[in-house]
Amino acid sequence: MRVLIALLVIIYLVGVGVVLAPTIQAKWKDASAADLVASVMQELPKALAWPARAFRSITGRGRGEP
Repeated sequence: MRVLIALLVIIYLVGVGVVLAPTIQAKWKDASAADLVASVMQELPKALAWPARAFRSITGRGRGEP
């Protein structure tokens, strides 16, 4: 059971990293550290909710379809 929970946590954290990657990549070289952190903090709620968006895209919910 611990292995299953650990696997789910790892998958969740990797998903968060995948969602945040474009923001980090865009700001990494050109922006200051404070600007990078501000951008990441702004995108963090969206990144943490990636499982809900993935579920909605798979099931077709949330697009006005019945």
